[in-house]
Amino acid sequence: MRASVPLRSAAVVLAVLALAGFAAIRSAQPPAARTDSAPATEFSASRAFATVRTISSTPHPAGSVANDTVRDYLLTTLRGLGLSPEVQDTVSVQGAGLSSSAGGTGFARVRNVVTVIPGTASTGRVFLVAHYDSAQIAPGANDDGAGTATILEAARALTAGERPRNDVVLVLTDAEEACLCGAKAFVDQHPLARDGGVVLNLEARGSSGPAIMFETTDGNRELVETYAKTPYPVGTSFAVEIYRLLPNDTDFTPFREQPRFRGLNTAYIDGAAIYHAPTDRPEAMNQDSLQHHGSNALALIREFGDEDLGASTNVGDATYFPAPGLLVRYPGELVWPLAVLALVLALALAWTVGRRSFAAIPLTLIPIVVAPLLGQGLWMMLVAIRPGYGGLPIDPYRPMWYRLAVIALVALTILVWYALLRRRVTPAALAAGGLFWLAVLGVVLAALLPGGSYLAALPALAGSIAALVAARLRSWPALAVLTAGALVPIVVLLPAVLLLFPALGMPMAGVGAFLTVLLGLALLPMIERLHPAVQGARGMKTLRARRQGALPALVATGAVLACTATGLIVDTFDDEHPSLTHLMYALDADNGTARWLSEETEPQEWTARHVSDAPAVVADTLPAFGAELLRSGPAPAATLPAPALTLVSETRTGDQRTMKLLLDPQRTARFTTLHVATATPVTAATIGGRPAEIEPVTGGKWGFGFAFHAPPETGVEIELTVRSTGPVTFRVMDGSDDLPTVPGFQPRPAGVGVLGSHSSELVAVAKTYTL
Repeated sequence: MRASVPLRSAAVVLAVLALAGFAAIRSAQPPAARTDSAPATEFSASRAFATVRTISSTPHPAGSVANDTVRDYLLTTLRGLGLSPEVQDTVSVQGAGLSSSAGGTGFARVRNVVTVIPGTASTGRVFLVAHYDSAQIAPGANDDGAGTATILEAARALTAGERPRNDVVLVLTDAEEACLCGAKAFVDQHPLARDGGVVLNLEARGSSGPAIMFETTDGNRELVETYAKTPYPVGTSFAVEIYRLLPNDTDFTPFREQPRFRGLNTAYIDGAAIYHAPTDRPEAMNQDSLQHHGSNALALIREFGDEDLGASTNVGDATYFPAPGLLVRYPGELVWPLAVLALVLALALAWTVGRRSFAAIPLTLIPIVVAPLLGQGLWMMLVAIRPGYGGLPIDPYRPMWYRLAVIALVALTILVWYALLRRRVTPAALAAGGLFWLAVLGVVLAALLPGGSYLAALPALAGSIAALVAARLRSWPALAVLTAGALVPIVVLLPAVLLLFPALGMPMAGVGAFLTVLLGLALLPMIERLHPAVQGARGMKTLRARRQGALPALVATGAVLACTATGLIVDTFDDEHPSLTHLMYALDADNGTARWLSEETEPQEWTARHVSDAPAVVADTLPAFGAELLRSGPAPAATLPAPALTLVSETRTGDQRTMKLLLDPQRTARFTTLHVATATPVTAATIGGRPAEIEPVTGGKWGFGFAFHAPPETGVEIELTVRSTGPVTFRVMDGSDDLPTVPGFQPRPAGVGVLGSHSSELVAVAKTYTL
């Protein structure tokens, strides 16, 4: 870390690092879509996209006529492949608090499509899972038309070639968007699920980007080894660790919770502005992402399809991440040794550099803290300039320029910090300080999120080793060692930065900035070695400001301004990319009054025409909305029938009253809910023939409740046992998705669209019964 290098050598090194960066970026990109001319035994995005167009022409939530049409298409297509699909028609219940929808515990009538591709000498089953229902306002081309189309195309490819050794079970679930009830019904009730197996779930949360393997069951080392054999492995153990902490769930959750299953969950997630929205149409899909989904899914089916599934064991988790041409992975047992070794070597480097390195350690916290704050501040500024950004679920429609602005802002922060301190503290000390904090973070992550420790530990380890070795070498050998040390953070951290931005979205730009800072600090030893060479370039000696780093800082400043301005110019709202608004309508049939409701904390201009009140909880009159804060405003009362609640029969035993009820919506409803007054404790409940979990309720007007999605035409049969001998008060509600038909609705103007929320466009009718 002491001798400078010639400008020509610096140019060669920069070229090598740039090529490594390009290769690292490519390692996290989807492959090109294949056309209809692809061999019959291979996956073609073009062929699969024809299915997407067919099933995603209109929203098709569970229980709708459009959903019936999609299901008929699936059955016809599978039969055309020589398979014998069946419909699992049942009622399913999802546990309270786990992806439960409005009303507490989620129930649904589900109609899963299930079929088997028999193996030649099966040792177990491989389950390929995707949901074919959509959100209530979304055509669902990506979520989850992509997964459904992938399954059909994979089934076609499998039946066109040699059958795998093991049975392959295709599970096209219903009511995922409502309550994950289709997957839960299959896991709990279907005979094919009793012995478990390997499950591969296919999802999408956006319209583009790589298909990321982001979740696994515990003990994933064998699974990851198999996944690494796919043609385009993109996955990171850090994503698995993060997802295990989040409350988010998919159809993979019911499988993951059962020890008899092990498996992988995959989704592409970029382009998330269309998530659950009317803009999730086929033309929004990037077919490269569909190709990635399908190529890897088909490869995994064949790999697991030929394994001896009975010989699989739980051998712990693996640490893994994408690299050019492969998936790097190593046993979780190495996490702590690598993290501790990185910290020891970082301390040794600081000791070797001298006392100034220990003074530099606290100073290195400046970019670590400041850059994320600036990144978050940039997003806040963008929302202030363009308030419509505040209503987006995850990301703007075209976030690339804003992401580049955040990266440039991080570079600017590091460059200014480095230029101000390099002469006072020395470049070597700053580099040592940066590697020290990377090593510390590696240890912290090893304790808290072991699968993410590699993000900091490996760059710190490589950088410390390279700096220690290079300090004893001269000229080209030293430069080569430092270059090798710089390649590690580029390969490890650059793909992580690219994957993290779409995963968290611009509203959490500070997190993406933090990961980018780690990359910058890991490259400080290389920057310190190249800096004198760049300083010696012709024309650089004459300007003192440039020698002190002003020129790179000016370039970075220009990049921040240019990228931000370009983003604001390019990412405008229009009919194809509307600003997103949320509105509901609720009619209280007890008194004939109605109100507009909105989730928007800062109502946009169109929403403000309907709602004006401050955010408040509406649980007393609409218990299905729980403790959610909603803005409201008076609305004209529509002539809509409330759901009927009938007491069919009852028995009394002491202070217990067992009531058989029929909850029957009087209009076409996507779901219906029922809540019992808190004053009447419920001790047992069976809904649609399925027992409900009874959780203790404290406070509030309403206690036990449920939501039933896709209710049968004959109504929902209910059996409740309550601790009461007198009348019982109930609050019932149903919901449809025809907001534009109610009186007083003002049509959205051009460029204003619908937020992808499960309650968007909801028309709710509620009524109280005392029986």
